[in-house]
Amino acid sequence: MTSETSVPFRAGTEGYASFRIPAVVVTGENTVLAFCEGRVGSAEDHGDIDIVLKRSHDGGRTWAPLERVAENGDDLAGNPAPVVLSSGRILLVHVRNAAAASEAAIRRGEVAQADARRVWVQYSDDDGVTWSEAREITEQTKDPDWRWYATTPGHALQLTGGRVLVPANHSLPPTGSDLGTEGAYNGGHSLLSDDEGQTWRIGYVHNNADALAALAAPVGSDVPPGPDGHPERINANETTAAELPDGRLYFNTRNDSAAPGTRADAYSSDGAELTAPYRPQPGIEGPVVQGSLLQLRDPDLLLYSGPAHPERRARMTVRASSDHGTHWRVAHVVDESPAAYSDLVRLDAGTVGLLFETGATSSYETLSFRRIPVTALLRTVG
Repeated sequence: MTSETSVPFRAGTEGYASFRIPAVVVTGENTVLAFCEGRVGSAEDHGDIDIVLKRSHDGGRTWAPLERVAENGDDLAGNPAPVVLSSGRILLVHVRNAAAASEAAIRRGEVAQADARRVWVQYSDDDGVTWSEAREITEQTKDPDWRWYATTPGHALQLTGGRVLVPANHSLPPTGSDLGTEGAYNGGHSLLSDDEGQTWRIGYVHNNADALAALAAPVGSDVPPGPDGHPERINANETTAAELPDGRLYFNTRNDSAAPGTRADAYSSDGAELTAPYRPQPGIEGPVVQGSLLQLRDPDLLLYSGPAHPERRARMTVRASSDHGTHWRVAHVVDESPAAYSDLVRLDAGTVGLLFETGATSSYETLSFRRIPVTALLRTVG
């Protein structure tokens, strides 16, 4: 069995200038649902953006026509975080903001709360064919002091006990003369629901207190500097999660910092608290970018997808860990092409699916779908 690749989304087609931010799930009817942002006017992160969907009934080999799942008029609906519940219901958590509200402007505090990032949820009970009206849940899921806010990107989780977990990230207001766009103001958190998405609460929160203290400390203070003049810090940003076979949760986050590396990880027993703060993960080398996790149960294998080129977004790679995230090895390299965001899904007993941004000259030309045999992930590449 060999790997197969299809192209469900191509920039400049079907009414959209660009498609970005992939998320993929398989329903109880074995339908593959590939979600992403359909960006109407450009590839920019703000503007007129819809959440769109394509369906596959043959494991991602072919795709039905594009469907719009969430629209916000001429404004933004994005960062899809879908999850298939044990009941068959599909939840879709996402964010909304005004089209003109860029991330930098929101982080600087220049955007009114009503136009900044807000959190919404909707659901489908018919295999993703039709969707409920979206319902806002911002008051339950966002601290009033937070500025930037994003769910995942990628799929959310339903844990063995029924809890729904959505990895998320935020930014804090700046101190002193800072703008708020500095990496030290990034933070990570989780969203939790114990009633299939009816009510929500914030779980763990990770803020880089030491780095923020260093930024606020006067020159000559006792705060020890790191390689870039500040302490080594984990600026938790876009985060992905997986439930391990022993019931623990494993979180892996993008680290927006010059040191100590571009990835960090942490563990939790329930998603409400971390057992220890995020630590650097040197086993995953690559550029600053989003990544995806997937825990296989048979075999017991934890997977991570993301670009592996040390300097730029390229060389989409699946890594594997046989010890629940402590050590990692390269298991599958798609190719050397430009590549950026991705999401992993288990298609069937013998196949894993990878939905990822890629192209010949730019990472954002297509969203492609790769079918990877599980047997190919059991050996080290290179």
